[in-house]
Amino acid sequence: MARRRKGIIAKSVPEEPQCALCLRRVGQVTRHHLVPREEGGKYGPVADLCQPCHSTVHLLLPNKTLAQQYGTIEALREAEELQKYLGWIRNNRVERISNRRGKYK
Repeated sequence: MARRRKGIIAKSVPEEPQCALCLRRVGQVTRHHLVPREEGGKYGPVADLCQPCHSTVHLLLPNKTLAQQYGTIEALREAEELQKYLGWIRNNRVERISNRRGKYK
């Protein structure tokens, strides 16, 4: 929507989405099921995570553990396994990261 200010038309720029885990503003977010779909969370609560956070959550925490211990974004933010990563990502402007789980893990 355009606004007039002293004869100048200024366009409102939409704010970048925010990752619910690292709290950074990023270009895009992905939908993370707080209880993984394979553990019964298909219709449960979701959180918008940046791609690096989403990949890292699934790399470091098995789905069974996510379902049993980390069913809220607050609990996930406190996960001991993610603390080192969260300290690092909050100070970096990383939009994509390649750290997928291996097939045979």
